[in-house]
Amino acid sequence: MNRSNNTPAKLVWLGVIVLFVLHQDLWFWSDRTLLFGFLPVGLAYHALYSIAAAVLWALAVRYAWPQRIEQWASEGEADGA
Repeated sequence: MNRSNNTPAKLVWLGVIVLFVLHQDLWFWSDRTLLFGFLPVGLAYHALYSIAAAVLWALAVRYAWPQRIEQWASEGEADGA
C-alpha cells in the first residue's frame, strides 16, 4: 500500500519537533510556584509534557505507522520463518 498522501505522518513529525522544543523548559527552572499548594510548577509541566508525548506516540502508531513493516513481518510468518 503506497501512501500518496503523507499528511498525517508529516503532522506527527511536526509534533515531534514541537515537543522537542517544548522539552527545553528553561522558563520553569527557577520558578518556585506551587500548584495546588504542593506540586512544583516544573514537575506539573513535565507531567503534562509526558501525557502529550504519549498522545503523540499513539497518533504516530495510528496514522503514521509504516505498513510495509507489517506486510514484511506477515510474509515471514507465512513462510514459516
